[in-house]
Amino acid sequence: MIHADQMSASQIRELIRKQEITGPTAGMANGFAQANLVVLKKDCAFDFLLFCQRNPKPCPLLDVTDPGCFHPKKIAEKADIRKDLPKYRIYKEGIFTEETTDITEYWENDMVAFLLGCSFTFETALLANGLPVRHIEEHKNVPMYKTNVSCEKAGIFDGPMVVSMRPMLPKEAIRATQITTRFPAVHGAPIQIGEPGQIGITDLSEPDFGEAVTIREGEVPVFWACGVTPQAVALQSKPPLMITHAPGHMFISDIRDEDLSVL
Repeated sequence: MIHADQMSASQIRELIRKQEITGPTAGMANGFAQANLVVLKKDCAFDFLLFCQRNPKPCPLLDVTDPGCFHPKKIAEKADIRKDLPKYRIYKEGIFTEETTDITEYWENDMVAFLLGCSFTFETALLANGLPVRHIEEHKNVPMYKTNVSCEKAGIFDGPMVVSMRPMLPKEAIRATQITTRFPAVHGAPIQIGEPGQIGITDLSEPDFGEAVTIREGEVPVFWACGVTPQAVALQSKPPLMITHAPGHMFISDIRDEDLSVL
């Protein structure tokens, strides 16, 4: 039996590369920071870099590769981002065309990879403080929703913010806010608590990405900005080619969670 929560990042990546792990990575390699992935051709890369700079809440940058380089040298020097994520998505002209476990055949020598902070990183701290992380409890992919919150436009990139949701009791939501505020590099504090309608979400049972989870009596939905935002932006902005992680199927880096804490 694979005890993925107790493994190192490099051990998990090896299993992913062998395609022995192909599912969501929440709860894996506890203590190691996880990251969202966006790959673009160099012609679009500056616009996206500017988009991340202008929208640090949903798109906090952890690493950017040199054109053609598939090793994220800052956060996992020996990793290969073409093979070390469980699942990828291919978008062409804003259309989601394919999901795959290896993007080697798509890789070109003018491609730039962006690694963005992921909220799975702060879940270790939430669990350590006795707070619920429902999608881990229920062995599901975290529920994610498009919102009516517009990102700040940069070049060709424009679109709505996506959020992830974790249900909690109100007192737990307060503690979760205190904890995640310490992690601005992985989305930081929630953007909304308890009022999904205020950010344009009408039905929590129908997430745009991931899977719905149980919301128990007395609990409120807590929403964090999400690194799936670039995928919603791709659908609206229509770059010629964008490669991303499949929602919930993250890159696991060699940097530690606590290295991203500001306090």
